[in-house]
Amino acid sequence: MKYTQMREKLLIYLFMIISVPLAGEFKFYPVEGDLRVSLGTPVFFLLLLWSKKTHPVLSGFLVGSAVVSFRLLLASLTINDVVWNEIIPLHFPVFFYYLTFACLFHLLRVKAFYDKPLLIGILGVFIEIVSSVMEISFRSIFSNNPLTLYSFALIGIIAVFRSFFVLGFFNILILRDAKLAEEVQRKRNEQLLMHISNLYVEMVQLKKSMKNAEEVTRACYGLYREMKEQDENNPYTTSVLAIAGQVHEMKKDTQRVHAGLSRLMEKEQLDDFMKIKEIIDIVVTTNERYGQMLEKNISIEVEIEDSSQLYHTFILLSIINNLVSNAVEACIEAVAIRIEISKIEDMLVMKISDNGPGISERHRDLIFEAGFTTKYNESGVASNGIGLTYVKDVVEHLNGSIELQQLEGEMKTSFIVQLPIEQLTESGE
Repeated sequence: MKYTQMREKLLIYLFMIISVPLAGEFKFYPVEGDLRVSLGTPVFFLLLLWSKKTHPVLSGFLVGSAVVSFRLLLASLTINDVVWNEIIPLHFPVFFYYLTFACLFHLLRVKAFYDKPLLIGILGVFIEIVSSVMEISFRSIFSNNPLTLYSFALIGIIAVFRSFFVLGFFNILILRDAKLAEEVQRKRNEQLLMHISNLYVEMVQLKKSMKNAEEVTRACYGLYREMKEQDENNPYTTSVLAIAGQVHEMKKDTQRVHAGLSRLMEKEQLDDFMKIKEIIDIVVTTNERYGQMLEKNISIEVEIEDSSQLYHTFILLSIINNLVSNAVEACIEAVAIRIEISKIEDMLVMKISDNGPGISERHRDLIFEAGFTTKYNESGVASNGIGLTYVKDVVEHLNGSIELQQLEGEMKTSFIVQLPIEQLTESGE
């Protein structure tokens, strides 16, 4: 890790000492004399703002040395008889410009004001003016060309234009990075929401398992007492009591798992309640990617009657996503899915239709049974057949209903889910 970081730093320093001298050759002289305006400063300022791994003072020393060396090299290559006593004083003062610029950038802690772009611009103007004055002061020692009020005003105007030009470009980079980071965070939140919605379904199943375990424990213990009253020496009473104890232990283990999942869900900073359109958008995006992975053309049509109310995110995600992903898997190649959301009195009605092969009449009474499936992979291995079972359990747990409809026309299969709105909103919590 340290080697990688050191390598990255060296590459950034190398980029600086190459790019700034080259950019500095794009120059003009706004007035007679030695006052020089180039792109070297904007490039250097931008790199100082952009780089978080380099030290500004060291950058200024290296860049200043590189600029002087590069200009001396150009002079030796372009001038036949180089008079070094004249060339060195002409170019050496620029070293103090970049060193002063970097030192002030570091001392004024410019990087600490990324959230205050106007202040960065003002500091950039101040730093450039002071640095230019420093360069001209050293240059005047050799050229006897003192700094005039006119030159100082011109330096200030140039500093304003260059600093705010850099600031504008830098803000574009920041906005771009922020947009990319927002997109990454959005995708991460989508994945987390899908995982948590699946965990929600698992928690419903765990609650059901705990309830079943409690009923089995109670039944076993009741059977044990009856057998004990009828015949104290019955050898099976001990076995029945042992079974009751083991089931009770299973219930406690399930409770611990349920508690762990609950804590895990609470740690994630995600919205428990979202608008139905936002929930559907996540389902659509996720299943479009899923369809692409399965090499299927996906077309999902959405119609929402009212999208203003907030609903429980994980409940609806777990239900709708299971039904939509089942449709994606069931359809062949070109997948057409329609999602319709509406309200009927105090019920939220969700209708998910697809253009798949449909469900045969002899299978319709079995599709919600655990383990039943009509889906097989390329190797002929059956799906686990628990998706619709989970959906049915979750829906019934919320006092809702789920119904299968066979359709005529393009859409072949439709699942209609009705849920009490009070179970899905914050007022029903």
